[in-house]
Amino acid sequence: MKKVLVVEDDRDITDLLEIHLKDLNCVLDKAYEGLAGLDFALKNPYDLIILDVMLPGLDGIEICRRIRAREVHTPILMLTAKAEEIDKVLGLEMGADDYLTKPFSVREFIARVKAIFRRMDLLGGRESGKSNGKILSFGALGIDLDKRKVTIKGERIELSPKEFELLSLLASNPGKAYDRNRILNLVWGYDFDGYEHTVNSHINRLRNKIEPDIHNPTYILTSWGVGYRFNEDL
Repeated sequence: MKKVLVVEDDRDITDLLEIHLKDLNCVLDKAYEGLAGLDFALKNPYDLIILDVMLPGLDGIEICRRIRAREVHTPILMLTAKAEEIDKVLGLEMGADDYLTKPFSVREFIARVKAIFRRMDLLGGRESGKSNGKILSFGALGIDLDKRKVTIKGERIELSPKEFELLSLLASNPGKAYDRNRILNLVWGYDFDGYEHTVNSHINRLRNKIEPDIHNPTYILTSWGVGYRFNEDL
């Protein structure tokens, strides 16, 4: 059974989500304004947080930022009535794992939730606190898979959850080229046509944070005609 927090001020939407989440064997906590939602998120363990962007008291993007600032790595699915790309990008930059733009179909909502749960199960509970003690080191770059900590020359680099998982995937398999659809499936948990730009934008943001020269990458290399790989010669 999965525990889910829904932070949404529209009670009709909340009731609809509750019906379908219960069909997925989930139990729910519900909050209808931002500060209450943040309090729930910081005080209780969840398998998923569903977070509306437009909320009274405190907006969803700020809640997301504060959750990640406390190093809570629970997956966050954001709901937004805004279709502008900048709102989606901002949510992802603050640490959201995925987003849905209202109005959305129940079928797509269920697919996204199942994908998140599937990905979490494949990660083997790393976010829930289980330790594998694995640390990857590549010259100046260090990746602590247990603590979800990345350093360059000993200085911590702040990554969003998806940026960390993307880096972990590539760095755990140096030299292996992944196409964009495979990365979507392994990191985001779904494989929808048209979402390849999500991979590209995350790769670009990741390179901006870890590469000494983004025009001549050291760590994350482009495999032309395929996708991306981590440098096996480090």
